[in-house]
Amino acid sequence: MKCKICKSTAVVALKSHNAGFCARCYKDFFARQVARGIESQKLFTREERILVALSGGKDSLALMLELARQDYDVTGLHIDLGIPGASAGARGVVERFCSKHGLKLMVRDMAAEGLPIPAVKARLNRPVCSACGKIKRHFFNKTALDEGFDALATGHNLDDEVARLFSNTLRWDTAYLSDQGPMLAGERGFARKVKPLWRLTEFETANYAFLMGIEHHYAPCPYSPGASFTTLKGLLQRLEAAMPGRKLDFYQGFLKRGRPVFARREAEEGIALNPCTLCGYPTSSGDLCGVCRIRAALRTAQA
Repeated sequence: MKCKICKSTAVVALKSHNAGFCARCYKDFFARQVARGIESQKLFTREERILVALSGGKDSLALMLELARQDYDVTGLHIDLGIPGASAGARGVVERFCSKHGLKLMVRDMAAEGLPIPAVKARLNRPVCSACGKIKRHFFNKTALDEGFDALATGHNLDDEVARLFSNTLRWDTAYLSDQGPMLAGERGFARKVKPLWRLTEFETANYAFLMGIEHHYAPCPYSPGASFTTLKGLLQRLEAAMPGRKLDFYQGFLKRGRPVFARREAEEGIALNPCTLCGYPTSSGDLCGVCRIRAALRTAQA
């Protein structure tokens, strides 16, 4: 196969675009898709400061590098969860990546915050994944606001977004369907959240990471076997193989015709948010936010 752009030998074939690309032209293709995703949804500008959530996986690192290459003002933020056999490796990858490319990095250590995930897991009587996600979102948002960033960017790709959309649709979860998209505006104590990779699949991001020589952390979390997203992504991959391009069509159709309907409904119903009495984080579940309730549970267990 020949490269669609320069006609040299292609190294990446994309059925959804009916095209192949050489290494150089593929990097240009990836950059165009990121730029188009940012500009079409008005995610942010080059005058704004962007905090990039870095897990150590290929998607977040690829996002950080590409935004830096496009001259955006980016700073990485890594949350060290303190999970044995996983967190040290992920943190090392992130630190080496940022050092190699001269990128700014902040690290929040959950052990130092009194919230190491192993202790949280030992205290809870339910799967730890939801609590872990709650803690990460809390500190991403808090750091973005406390440090004066204009937006918080995550490495969610098209596969992530379509799987989440499919899951929310299966449950007809109108609250989540009302605000799912590449951008969630900042308001009422929440930072603006953006997903610049929303037009790119996991396969496309993986190819970019490989061609750019990005070392990434790939060991699965030992606390999350059998995650439901893995099943949903498998179903959608088979659909994409049979009907190339359908995932992007489905997602863009939702953004244009579905999300506005759900957003209007949620706006009419409204959800009351109040600041947590301890940390000030917005919450709809009483005096304390979810993270402060977890802190309290850990203190009780240690007493």
